[in-house]
Amino acid sequence: MNRDEVVRVWTQVGRQSGGEPLSVAHVCAAAAAGVGADGAAVSLMVNSTVRDMVHATNQVAGELEEWQVSFGQGPCVDALAAGGPVLAVDLGLPDYSRRWPVFTPAALDSGARAVFALPLQVGAIRLGVMDLYRARPGGLSPYELSDALAFADAAGILLLEGAAAIQLDGSDWQDDPTAHQAQVHQATGMILAQLGISAEAAFARLRAYAFAHDRRIGDVARDVVGRKLRFQPDPIPDGDDDV
Repeated sequence: MNRDEVVRVWTQVGRQSGGEPLSVAHVCAAAAAGVGADGAAVSLMVNSTVRDMVHATNQVAGELEEWQVSFGQGPCVDALAAGGPVLAVDLGLPDYSRRWPVFTPAALDSGARAVFALPLQVGAIRLGVMDLYRARPGGLSPYELSDALAFADAAGILLLEGAAAIQLDGSDWQDDPTAHQAQVHQATGMILAQLGISAEAAFARLRAYAFAHDRRIGDVARDVVGRKLRFQPDPIPDGDDDV
């Protein structure tokens, strides 16, 4: 996943947030819209046999998670076991009924025709899975699959709440121990939503503020996420809380 793709994905998530702190719910909404899916859900792997649904964008997405947890079969289960994407392009095909004999008819009854399960994994840490579904058959294009995997990565990062030390190539904050990726991205997403600017410009504002005030960018990002600091389209000179 290159830097441009990362920026594009987090920009879409930031727009879904409307300026609120980024969450898995925003990632699910952005992922569904970004790849032309009808819904999305994220489940967290509590242990080797138990999963807990974190968010579903609608009833069908929630039912798909429920069926897979109840029946112990389906794309999500296989994706967790294999550690790679499982793409069911048409649940109406006999192969899927044989593979998941209980889940498949239940999913079809719920209104899903295609399901794409993407594991949430950061390094060696396997966190859970993101499921996307469509009410029509058909696979993901290579471009859509690449974006879907990037959205899954974003959900995984948010679930770790900045614990993952994955840095973007060429970032100006890679040597800053306070600048956890998820927190900086959350702050960037909030700034771009507040100002209606690009992710690159939002990050530049964040970095410029940190430099001007001799602060670490991670500390500034924490203030933005904690709503102690808000960026405005036009600077207000007489207040410390608006930038």
